[in-house]
Order: sequence, then C-alpha cells, then structure tokens
Amino acid sequence: MQCDFILRGHVLSFQGSPFDSAQPEAATRLYEAMAISDGKVAGLGTLAEMQALLPQADVIDHDTKLILAGFVDAHVHFPQTAIIASWGKRLIDWLNSYTFPEEMRFGDPGYAAEIANRYLDLTTANGTTTTCSFCTIHPESVDAFFTAAQARGQRVAAGKTCMDRNAPEGLRDTVQSAYDDSKALIERWHGVDRLEYAITPRFSPTSTPDQLAALGALWAEHPDCLMQTHLSEQVDEIEWVKSLFPQARDYLDTYEEFGLLGARGLYGHAIHLEERERHRLRDFGAALIHCPTSNTFIGSGLFDMGGLMAEGQRIGLATDTGGGSSFSMLRTMAAAYEVGQLRGRPLHAAELIWLATQGSARALRMEDKIGNIAPGMEADLVVLDLASTPAIAQRAARAEDLWEAVFPTLMMGDDRAITEVWINGQCV
Repeated sequence: MQCDFILRGHVLSFQGSPFDSAQPEAATRLYEAMAISDGKVAGLGTLAEMQALLPQADVIDHDTKLILAGFVDAHVHFPQTAIIASWGKRLIDWLNSYTFPEEMRFGDPGYAAEIANRYLDLTTANGTTTTCSFCTIHPESVDAFFTAAQARGQRVAAGKTCMDRNAPEGLRDTVQSAYDDSKALIERWHGVDRLEYAITPRFSPTSTPDQLAALGALWAEHPDCLMQTHLSEQVDEIEWVKSLFPQARDYLDTYEEFGLLGARGLYGHAIHLEERERHRLRDFGAALIHCPTSNTFIGSGLFDMGGLMAEGQRIGLATDTGGGSSFSMLRTMAAAYEVGQLRGRPLHAAELIWLATQGSARALRMEDKIGNIAPGMEADLVVLDLASTPAIAQRAARAEDLWEAVFPTLMMGDDRAITEVWINGQCV
C-alpha cells in the first residue's frame, strides 16, 4: 500500500547535465524538502510548501543529510557475486579461471535465486536501486533475477547471456536456442511491473556470426528492448576479435554488421576505441558504460571520459560486478575520479553524482522514470550521511560549501554513508 511522505534535508535535483556547463554545480538545484505520493515524486520546495501540498503526509527529517536519486548501475554480472575480488587475472584468464566455472552453477534454480537475492541485498545496502545485469546462458538465472527484483519493486534490466563458441561445454547454447530462449524470456518478463529485458550476446568472440545475426534479428523484432554486450575492453581481446572476424573493419563492426548497433545498445568498457567506432556510436546514440574499478582491477586501461563527453557520447557508470572490485557506486565514483585524474580530466562531484544517477539512467533510456528527483519521477532515492566516519566527518567539517562537503563521501564513503534507501516510494 502506497503512502504519502515528505523528506526534509538537502534534496539534490539536476536541471541539466553538469558536463554541459563550465560550472558543473550550476546544473543542480538544492531544495529543502520533497514530497512522495503513490510511489512518485509529487513536488520539491520548502517544507511548508510540501506540507501544503500533502497535508496528511508523514515528515521524515534528515537534517543536513543529502537526498539523491538512487544509484543506477548500468553494467553488472550478478552471477559473479560470489567470485568478486578474485586474484590476479586479466580478461580471458578471468573468464576461464573464475567466471565460467561459477556460471556453470546457475542451471540450478535454487542457487540462482540465492545469488540473485544476495546480490540485490548487497547493492541495496550500498544505495543502488536499479541495475542492468548479464545473467548466464540458463533461463533459470534470468527468472531468478527478475523474480527477486519484482518482489522488491525494483526497476531493473537483465538478459540471458548467449554464447555458442569459445566457452566450456555446459556454457554454450546454439543459434536457435539463444534466439528461442531469449524470445520466450522477453514474452515472459519484458514490461512486467518495473522489469525490462536486455538482449545479451556476451561479446563477439563467444558468439558465431550466425548467433550474432539471430540476436540482431530478435532485436529488430523487439526494438523496445535494450541490447547489452562488451566492446574494446582489452588490447589482446581486440586482437582476438580481429582474428575471429578478419573481414570486420573494427571491433564495433562485428556488432554493426549483424544489426547489433542501435540507440538502445549498451557497450561495456569501450576503452580502446578507433575513430570510426566513436563516430558510429555517437551517430546511433548508443551508450558507452564506464566501469572504472573493473578496468583498473583487471588491468584493461583508462576510459577517455573527457574526450568522449566532448564528442557528445551517451555515457553511463557501472561497477561491473564481479570483474569490478566493489558493489558500491560510491567506490565506483571514486575510481572514475582517479581514472579522470590519470587522463588529465578530474571530475567534479556534481559530474560524478550525475554519472551514477541521471547519466546511467540516460544510458538505459530510463531517464524519464529514474535517475533524478523531479516531479513525476519514480521515487527511488538514497539518503547520504556526509559525516559517516570520523575521517570523513573531520574533512567535511572544514568544507566551505556543500560540494566540498560531499566530495569526501564520494572518495571515502561506503555502505556506512547510506542512511536510507527508497525503492518505488517505500523505504527499504
């Protein structure tokens, strides 16, 4: 049963992208209070204004805490939850040593449900309210993830990972089963409650041209679905792709040729892009998903945030669990800042928060529903304590403005900074 609430604190709303302004904070506005009714944001303003709007609503006073849209994690692998922070491998070895053996277990519906619920528990504790996840080749893994998210009222996207080569026996499907299973899952889950389906070829090395073509055909039949995959994560991966697709102009062409390049496409990592690839991604309005903790943990490289944003690319932010080394979008923002420093483009606190909320929502084509606090938006929220540890508190106490007070939490914060999480208008 939905109830009316008023939250008082520092309520942050984006009026535009901070990447479009010489002063990133100019793209934001702070309000004293917000109103929630029927699971959506009903209004923003002073406490008195919100009480006049919803006279019977309960008031929850968060004092000096910061109230944001819930974090949106645009690229994850929930089946890798149990193997996060495994030692010492680069991409291909990581897959063979850790990922594939773990994913073999997800044909068991009980195990898939256990990990799906564990994953959503961990991410919710870190303030993440929406994720876009790769599952395994098993339809049971998709059912488990959507069932767990549906029970919690979460807006999520996910899809069955498709692989018909260069994977172990037991983790390969076929051209036909990839198409049939994915189509059946779309019919079962896509658009139900707050759930969206993402057609999911893992990456071109693990799909034959025939399978890629079949998934491209499926996407053409269901253009309102997302499509997620990986692109140009590591240099040796790119060389492997070239050897498997000798006629392709570049890595992106192995998707484009088969109808897997589009505005609702999500391309994880996208570190080592060629000029043609950058132009085509921008022309199609496709989304690049920055996974900074994964890119450093697995040794992939440094994402060109400054250059890609200047080109007008659509960019989201993600943990890439479990190649990424944290379930926390706060830690991910810190890593994005560090990568930006190494690329000569440090990110402002407003830019980091935007990437983790509105930027990722835009990548998922959900920016009209989530990722910002504005009237009519779904009430997925996180309340941040800006003095959650002694180290953070002593630095924030010296801040001369809110942005200086927020930044230590973005750099050093963890789940202790998460005071409350709201999903679909309910505190969880």
